[in-house]
Amino acid sequence: MATSTSSKLVRKMLPVLLLFFLLAVSFQPVESSPTPATKDATSRSSVLYASDDPNARLWEPDSHMKPEPIRESLGADVIGPENFPLQLQNADLLAPPTTDHGDIANAKWSFDLSHNRLQPGGWARQQNLKELPIATNIAGVDMRLKKGAIRELHWHKTAEWAYVLRGTAQISTVNADGQNYVKNVSKGSLWYFPAGQPHSIQAAGDDQNGVEFLLVFSDGNFSEDDTFLLTDWLAHTPKEVIAKNFHTKQSAFDHIPGQELYIFPGIAPTSDTAPEDPHGGPPEPYSYDFANMAPTRYAGGTVKIADSRNFKVAKEIAVAEVSVERNSMRELHWHPTEDEWTYILEGNARITLFAASGNARTFDYQAGDIAYIPSSFGHYIENTGPGTLRVLEILKTDIFRDISLNQWLALTPPELVKAHLQLSDETIAQLSKDKPVIVAPQP
Repeated sequence: MATSTSSKLVRKMLPVLLLFFLLAVSFQPVESSPTPATKDATSRSSVLYASDDPNARLWEPDSHMKPEPIRESLGADVIGPENFPLQLQNADLLAPPTTDHGDIANAKWSFDLSHNRLQPGGWARQQNLKELPIATNIAGVDMRLKKGAIRELHWHKTAEWAYVLRGTAQISTVNADGQNYVKNVSKGSLWYFPAGQPHSIQAAGDDQNGVEFLLVFSDGNFSEDDTFLLTDWLAHTPKEVIAKNFHTKQSAFDHIPGQELYIFPGIAPTSDTAPEDPHGGPPEPYSYDFANMAPTRYAGGTVKIADSRNFKVAKEIAVAEVSVERNSMRELHWHPTEDEWTYILEGNARITLFAASGNARTFDYQAGDIAYIPSSFGHYIENTGPGTLRVLEILKTDIFRDISLNQWLALTPPELVKAHLQLSDETIAQLSKDKPVIVAPQP
């Protein structure tokens, strides 16, 4: 009987005991602002700290060693066939950093892997979607003209942007208003032709080697083999129609080529004076003296930008020429809506692409390589060579834009940054409210 009474009493008291327990828990002291030393239950219980594992490249492209896909306790040696030169050039593909994760499409191509089209006056090799499927918005061509050689009169469906790698090119064009333009463009400078505007390129100047230049087109599907060529058009037009068009005898066209010339030998021009034009010259030049533009200097290198603000005809392509000193890096950043087509002019680079959803992949680049970074992908460009790294960051846009991670955090309320990254006040105070752009190593 006593046992039954006790049981009934306990059952009556259970709701009251439960209420007291809940009140006691709810009035436990709560930390008001997390700090690096705080053990915040909501974040620490489910999210681990980022790894401190060393993730530097394990060898250099010129190393005298047998590369192995081994990083600490991960991986194993290769016991099948190997291509040592490719492995040495791509350390972060064979032995990727542990921060890499998920799946990102290949973002590296070298013109040395492109088929080369050899011509009597030079050659051309290209990269488009067939070579690099991730490069949906931009394609590139590396073209070489021997002294005096001519890239024949032609036009494209897309705009053409160019950077002279060596030598001097003479460009000529006529716009839809009948205004002509002729100019010699030398190493490090630019030209631009809007879509559909006819033009030509010829090796000029004193360089006995002629000229080599980089062409960039605002369409990943562009093919250099599909351009509209003057000789190709006339070879496929009845001669009586040609004669009628030019109001002359048909015999005047007895010696026009029966097929396209594309790149062919010529005599180097002695002047860059345009023929007299009753319509005058264009309102804005189609070339830009980028080589002599004064760069902006940062702690770890220099930057100069050419876009429609200073190279006014360039409505679809913008460029930043960036030099990064040894051990320095182009800061963590992204381009809001524009894909980036980057060409390595000089040196060695390492780039990690962050594609959201835990996807990241690291690539190594050498001079002559192309890196392609889709819009909004977070990335950096690190100089991993012994000398200066020089790159062209090319965007399909009228204005060059990027977002700096450093500046973003510096201009965000500090408590919000602390809540995400558990940074100290001292670290937050060191964030830069101006874009660092290029970051040098600490002394």
